[in-house]
Amino acid sequence: MTARRSTLIVVSPFGFLLAGEQPSRRVGILVAAIAVTLSTLIVYPLAHVASVASLSVVYLPAVLIVSIVWGAPLGLATALASAAAFNFFHIPPLGRFTIKDSRDWVALIAFFVVAGIASSVAEIARARTRDAQARRREADLAAEMARLLLRGDDLREALPTAAARLAHALELSSAAIEMEAVEGDERTLAFPLREGTRRLGTLLVGADASEASLRRLQERVVPALEALLSAALEREGLLSGVVETAALRRADTVKTALLRAVSHDLRSPLTAISAAGEALGSTSISDAEREELVAVIQEETQRLARLVDNLLDLSRLEAGAAEPRQSWTSIEELMRSAVADVGAPDGAFALSIDRDIPALQLDAAQMERAFVNVLENAWRHSGGHPVSVRARAVRTLGTRGASRAPDGQRAAGDRVILRVVDRGPGIPPAQLERVFEPFYRAGTAAGEHRGSGLGLAIARGFTLANRGSLHVESLPGQGATFVFELPLEAHAQGASPEDGAPQEPIAQAGGVAREPST
Repeated sequence: MTARRSTLIVVSPFGFLLAGEQPSRRVGILVAAIAVTLSTLIVYPLAHVASVASLSVVYLPAVLIVSIVWGAPLGLATALASAAAFNFFHIPPLGRFTIKDSRDWVALIAFFVVAGIASSVAEIARARTRDAQARRREADLAAEMARLLLRGDDLREALPTAAARLAHALELSSAAIEMEAVEGDERTLAFPLREGTRRLGTLLVGADASEASLRRLQERVVPALEALLSAALEREGLLSGVVETAALRRADTVKTALLRAVSHDLRSPLTAISAAGEALGSTSISDAEREELVAVIQEETQRLARLVDNLLDLSRLEAGAAEPRQSWTSIEELMRSAVADVGAPDGAFALSIDRDIPALQLDAAQMERAFVNVLENAWRHSGGHPVSVRARAVRTLGTRGASRAPDGQRAAGDRVILRVVDRGPGIPPAQLERVFEPFYRAGTAAGEHRGSGLGLAIARGFTLANRGSLHVESLPGQGATFVFELPLEAHAQGASPEDGAPQEPIAQAGGVAREPST
């Protein structure tokens, strides 16, 4: 059930009588004439049931209403008109303005007294109404200023909006709030904003502002604005402190995660190298054992070097210092070089790369590192099965050379899609994005080596730096497919296959089983 809030507004049926501003004087004269005429007509039927001398009270409502709404001058005029009409039409001798009885003077004086008192009371009430309305507008302005100055992240960006709101509320020609000490000139008046002896800023308003507006500014608006600015500056200082504290906390968390993540990976190769070095110093080992220990040292040294390279790459990516140095690069040469760097046995990777893929604008070193990290991850989890690597160009419909959108943007289909498919245990849906987080290790149930948790994060970072994308598709138990998407440039799309790397015959070499292009 949805709760609805409603505001109950009670409006007095006579609230218009004490409105902050008086209606038009012409309307008041017309209302006075009509009211006196109606009162005069009403006396005629009442004269049959009451004494005519007592019926002067019929004119009092007209005198009261006019006095309250239009003030004392028109109220007194209405009183005089009422006394004259009553005397002329109802007091003998009829049709003449004569006052023979003292009671007629009493009625006339009573009309004047009622008009004077009613108009005075009404003017006091009207002044209080105007003051209440002004204070309500000032309260609304203060609330609006508080919302603008205390909710935004940047105080200086909120100042122009707050100044425009202030100018509109106070009917000023212009207003500006500056955070510095500014002096007024012939076109502006300056109100210094202070907190004690501390200068917070300056409120500038147009020099054509009325005296009443300037008085309201000085007495009411400026103190409220000083309090709001002081609170906003204090809040900004606290927020910056919170942000700095949060940044330090995150840095400490990253440092702790880094130490936890790499301590084992650093210790393991160092321990193996140290043990193998000590064993090499023994005179009792055979030549075969010596060669095996040397191979262990070389392997662990390479493993340690890869870990250090990953840490350096990650630090450059997080610092925004991994600016790509792009050049025309053959995707096939890049992939074959990456396969060779993995150091997997022959037949570990099966390449199927379309022959018509042109050269791409890439940073070859960064993308080779991205390919190596993904290939290593796929081979580590493939369970000894070959890892399939397929690449093809996807173009929009039409000619190959005309693949740009009318606005000059690269069309969505103009890209190279490269898939690295393994036949491992797969990745659960909840981990499809988490595997690209630094230091995250999915691992396997068999407890195999899980890496440092940096390779995939670096691969995605370098791919994004080269205007591409990297994501993974997987179902548990059905392997994983890492998908690179790299943009095709206009020059490359118009190039012929001969413009890229030379196409080699189908062969198996360096751990690559080359498949026919499809």
